Parts: sequence; structure tokens; C-alpha cells
Amino acid sequence: MSENADNRAEQAGQPEQQDPWGPAQAPPAPPAPGLPGHDPATWLIYQRQLQYQLRQRKAMEAAAAKAENSMWRRIRPAEPAPVRTFTLVAALAAGLAAAAFLGDGVGPGLLLAALPAMAAAYVAARAAGRKARPWTVLWAAGCVALLAVPALRDSAWPSTLAVLAAVLLAALALHGNRRWPGVLLAPLGFLDSAVAGVGWAWAGIRARGGGMGRERWLPVAKAAVVGAVLLVVFGALFASADAAFAGLLGDLVPDVSVGEGPLRLLLFLAGTVLALATARSAAAPHRWDRMKSRPGEARSRLEWSLPLILLNLLFAGFNAVQLAVLFGGYDKVLESTGLSYAEYARQGFWQLLWATVFVLVVIALALRWAPRGIPGDRRLVRAVLGTLCLLTLVVVASAVRRMDLYVDAYGLTRLRLCVVAAELWLGLVIVLLMAAGAVGGRWLARAVAGSAAAAVLAFGLLSPDAIIAESNVTRYQQDGKIDLAYLRGLSADAAPALDRLPEPRRSCALMGIRDDLREAGDLPWYATSLGQYRAREILRERPVTVDRAECVRLGAYGSRHE
Repeated sequence: MSENADNRAEQAGQPEQQDPWGPAQAPPAPPAPGLPGHDPATWLIYQRQLQYQLRQRKAMEAAAAKAENSMWRRIRPAEPAPVRTFTLVAALAAGLAAAAFLGDGVGPGLLLAALPAMAAAYVAARAAGRKARPWTVLWAAGCVALLAVPALRDSAWPSTLAVLAAVLLAALALHGNRRWPGVLLAPLGFLDSAVAGVGWAWAGIRARGGGMGRERWLPVAKAAVVGAVLLVVFGALFASADAAFAGLLGDLVPDVSVGEGPLRLLLFLAGTVLALATARSAAAPHRWDRMKSRPGEARSRLEWSLPLILLNLLFAGFNAVQLAVLFGGYDKVLESTGLSYAEYARQGFWQLLWATVFVLVVIALALRWAPRGIPGDRRLVRAVLGTLCLLTLVVVASAVRRMDLYVDAYGLTRLRLCVVAAELWLGLVIVLLMAAGAVGGRWLARAVAGSAAAAVLAFGLLSPDAIIAESNVTRYQQDGKIDLAYLRGLSADAAPALDRLPEPRRSCALMGIRDDLREAGDLPWYATSLGQYRAREILRERPVTVDRAECVRLGAYGSRHE
């Protein structure tokens, strides 16, 4: 029985049926017309049975063809090559690194735990005959850079974004996707690869257990045990002989207690499974680019272009007003509307942000139903959508300017910084759309994904909390306004900028960071970020000198603005 027949029988939960045209199923043929013993009624029944069997067979063939051409069949990875020993060892190392380095927190240990998984994936890909392409190298380098963000920044939210973006780039590097379905769905492949990866590794272990004699694995096991014993014995002797070496050894070696056993075991299992999933994806990637979507029915020029031309006119009218306000000055507009600078900015920013998002949706739908029969149709599409993109860029600039006014009035916060960054990235996506319309868009999906990852990486490297603190400190030096209650809630990344404030405001702003560092305790090097290290050094050299009562008087525990 073939593999496809096996799969269909298993899906139906029943044993495979015999071919309806086989000898066990074919009805006996009665005498044909003109032959002795011919019975018209019997002959009619025989013909109906043949027609029924023919329809049944066609239905089965159609069902088999549909199953063979189903979406999962198209994207399902091929059978991988047998797992290499190095891949198994690297996956085990990834699990041990996760258990050792991630139990105390996320810092440089995250990258250290990910490196063995990357090595396992590289060896698995080479064993499968895959070669690194420029895009693959770019995705892998971006993944490493993003995983380094938690080692630099104490703030959790840019580190979380960096880890999520690293997962996206890792999926793109492993699966080699180029089109939109692959870019959007590639991370989901890790779920299937996690299950398949465990089975893949277990099959490799069983094959080695049955086909590898003791003369091959026993010397390796003995050497590992002897090496571990020697390290423990001589390490203990040297640590007891020299206090400086003991301190260095204590800093380098993770301190694992019995009470942390369940957590460490869970981290070990998670790290090993994720490393196997990564290697399995590298050895047999999902074929997401095989997913096909039927293009929309092309519309006539008038039906397609009229709504978009009207939308362009609306955008043009709005942008004309914005330019008039820009050159005519805000004072006249504010006088006529009765709004303040902050109210004027807050009134329109979110609407303009959503307008930018909706434009991208409109462009995607317009491209689906765009007329594309002759070159003139394509020129019309480029002209109409290109004009819409240009007008949208003016909307993006207007939204950013409004937020700039709002920040001037009330200061910079995490939310305001995030939405401005998102608006700027949307503007970049629009520029990429325009470039794709001019030179072709086969690279567009990867470019959009890469720009998103690059934006997240820049966000993490620039340190949002440090930018917020720097902006608010500069604002205080210019006009004496500061929100100590908000600044006190920033992460340790903000400490260098807050250290520039005069006392007692400096101590009040740093008090929250000091309390957070005290609560975290003395973390090992692999769980300490550069932001935390700098903050500890600043507080050690110049400690907080005021009490809480003074900070309450200054508004550090309230919500008022100074």
C-alpha cells in the first residue's frame, strides 16, 4: 500500500478499502444484448452498477487529489536527514545553558543560551545540503543583534520587542521565505518543528544506541566523567587556596540551589526542545512560499480608480490645510479654534495614525482588484496609488509634528515615543511600497520584515528610557517643568540622564531605580544588563541623599507637573 493510501486510511480511521474495480468488487457481467440468455432487466441493473462504481471511483480520486494538494501538504516539510551527533550535543548544551543562565533573569545569558541552538541549526542545515544565502546571513546576524538587546538594556519592553523580532528573523532564516504568507506565518512553524524535532532526536538516539557499540560511546562517557571530576577537585583546591580566584570562580559559575530545581529543570527542557525545533526547521523547513492565493477579479478602470481618485482629492484637501497652517502659523489657527497647542496636537494625532494604517489596507485591497490587462492599466495603477502614497507621507509628517507639539507641552513618555516610532515606520513602509511600484515588489515582504526588525533593534540600542529621561531633563533645564512621579518609574537605563538633575530632584528621580535594584539583589554577571551595571555604579558613587517626605513634597509620589 502506498504512503498516500496509508495516510488516507489513517485519516478515515478505517482500513484501506479495495479498489472498486477489482475482481472482488466488480459485478458478474450478464450476457450482452444479442447473445443467448440476454435479460434486459439484468443488463440494465448491471449498467447502473457500473455507473455507480464509476462515480464512486471518481469521487475517491478527487478526494485523494484534494488531500494531496491541500495547504498542509504543500507546506509540509520534507523528511529530514538523520540527526547529526553534533546537533544532539548542541541541543543538550542549549538546554544546560538555559537552565544555568536564565534562572536568575534575562541578560547576556539569553544570547549565551541561544548560541548553541544556532550552532545546532547550522550543522543540521549543512547536513541537509542547504547553503547560506545573503538574505539568510542577514536574518541570522539580525537575530544575534536583537538577542543582545537584553544584555544592554534593563527596560523590559524594548527587550521583549527585541526577542519577538528575533523569533521572526530566526524563522525567516530557517525557512527561507520570500512571499507574504511565509513572512507572516513562518514563526508558527516552530510549533510543529518542536514536536517533530523531539521525535527526530529520539530516532537519532535510538539509531545510535542500536548501531553504535560500547567501544565508541563508552570512552567518550568516561572522558567526560573524569574531566568533570578533575574540574571539581582542582577547582575546589584552587578556590580554597586563593580568595581572589574563589571570587572569580563564584562569579563565573552559576549558583544553583536545591529549591530552584523545578525551575531549572523546566528551563533545561524548554531550551533543549527549542534548540531541537530550530535544528529540525533548518534540516527540513516548512514550504510556506508554496501557499497560493487566487488574485481578485480585476475591475474596470472606472470602477477601480474612481473611489481612489476621490480619496486622493480628500487627502489633497487635508494636506493643503496642513500646509496653510504650517506657513500661516499655528497662532491664527489656535485663535480661531480656541484650542491650546497641546489640545490641537492631541486632537488629531491618533486620527492621523489610524488614517495611515487604513491607507495601507486600502492599498492592499486596491492591488488585489487592480486592472492589469494592458500596460495602460498598470500605468494607471502606479499613478493613482503613487499619488495616494505621496499624500499619505504628508499625513505622516503632520502626525509627527502634532506629537512634537504635544511633547513640548507635557514632556516625552513611553507611549508618545512608541507611537511616533510606529508612525515613522509606517511612513517607511509607504516609501517601500512606492519603490516596489516603480521597480517591482518581489523583495517587498522581506524588506518590510527587515525594516520592522531594524526599527526594533534601533529602538533597543538607543534605549527608550534613556531618551525619555534625557528629553525631560533638558526640558527641566529650559523651562523648569518636570514630572518626577513619571521619571521615578523609569528603568535603570535612565540613570545616567537623571543623574544630571540638581538635588533634591536627582535623588527623588533615582529613588525608584534604587529600590528596584535593591529588590533584585546582587545578580550574577549573566543576568545583569549594562544599564543595571551603570545605574549601580552611579548610585554607589553618588547615593540618594533625601528622604521620601521631601520627594512627596516635590511631587515624586503624585501626578502633578511642575
